Amino acid sequence: MSKIIPFKAVRPTPDKVALVTCRNYDDYSPAELAAWLNFNPYSFLHVINPAYVHAQKITLDKRFKGVAHKYQDFKNEGIFIADEIASFFVYEIQTKVQTFTGIVAGTSIEDYKNNSIKKHEDTLQYRVELFKDYLHQTEFNTEPVLITYPDKAEINTWISKKKNEQPLYHFSTTNKEKHTLWKVDDLNELQWLEQQFENIPELYIADGHHRSASAELLYDQDCHLGNANLDYFMSFLIAESNVKIYEFNRIIRDLNGHSKETFLKLLSEHFIIKSKEQELWKPQGKFEFGMYLDGNFYALFYKLENNNSSLLENLDAQILYDKVLQPILGIEDLRNDERIEYIPGKQSILTLKELVDEGEFEVGFMLFPSDISEIKALADNNLIMPPKTTYIEPKFRSGLMVYEL
Repeated sequence: MSKIIPFKAVRPTPDKVALVTCRNYDDYSPAELAAWLNFNPYSFLHVINPAYVHAQKITLDKRFKGVAHKYQDFKNEGIFIADEIASFFVYEIQTKVQTFTGIVAGTSIEDYKNNSIKKHEDTLQYRVELFKDYLHQTEFNTEPVLITYPDKAEINTWISKKKNEQPLYHFSTTNKEKHTLWKVDDLNELQWLEQQFENIPELYIADGHHRSASAELLYDQDCHLGNANLDYFMSFLIAESNVKIYEFNRIIRDLNGHSKETFLKLLSEHFIIKSKEQELWKPQGKFEFGMYLDGNFYALFYKLENNNSSLLENLDAQILYDKVLQPILGIEDLRNDERIEYIPGKQSILTLKELVDEGEFEVGFMLFPSDISEIKALADNNLIMPPKTTYIEPKFRSGLMVYEL
């Protein structure tokens, strides 16, 4: 049984929504960030990064208070409006290659605690604590957790009908995406949708493990205050067939002292190696890996020596770590070792090639993306993927709606 609730959102006015909403803060280069803040006074970037020029010179406590004050300024200036009726929302993101449609709702901290909302990624405690403090100080969140649910024909049909109605917002963004939002505040529809999710035994976090963990920590800290909004966290619920899962490719700065010939010989113990020379080759299936080294591409086919391997041991990212990154290249800590960096699989492999050709990195590895069944199987068995295994879309626009705490 999964519990979802409607909530009273705070939203940009329709005439300003395209100006207010923004990509995730980390997606902007310093030059892009400066440009948006200098030339767009309505950008939500002003809220999440107040006094950006001096951001490195102030304490986190002052910065979080600055976020809260700037958010209040946006409300006072009428840039944001507060809904009077608790609602669900249907949200559609149309990119150049795919359309994503899901439901924005509050999901239950209790479900998260009892593992009805399942996880597949580990979290860093300092990041969880940091975002918990951010939520405590600012008293709002605009970054929903991306959660998948099993496809249900009834919900799919209902969403299709809802999309024929007049939307609340319909706007385009500078990265050539189209965004459409419908509000659901009819009491019968609200109750029907809640009942539909009550019949779904388990939900799965696709993206946002730190945000959900921070919401739990904030609940544990402040639930005695009697704030019912802390019992839930904002989520973007999407059918599992509608998510897009990319891999994270890896680039390594050196060969850990090995020559190219020695490195290839060590690889051959666990992989069949085929040179692809200048062909821009990517893995075509599970247990296949691409490699770019010394100006040439290689196909690496994993030798399945142990058919009794566990789910985690059969995960491509884990295989690469167990057979290459850790024993040959000496990389122990995938999160913090400065010798490794990650490139989302949605980027062209030419990006990886260029970084290696420029000389800062010695070798790059390309993986085949995991699928939703693999992610669910790991979550069902309480297994944790290695860091930076999946890059999952859709990505929600910051500032599109705010869940106040």
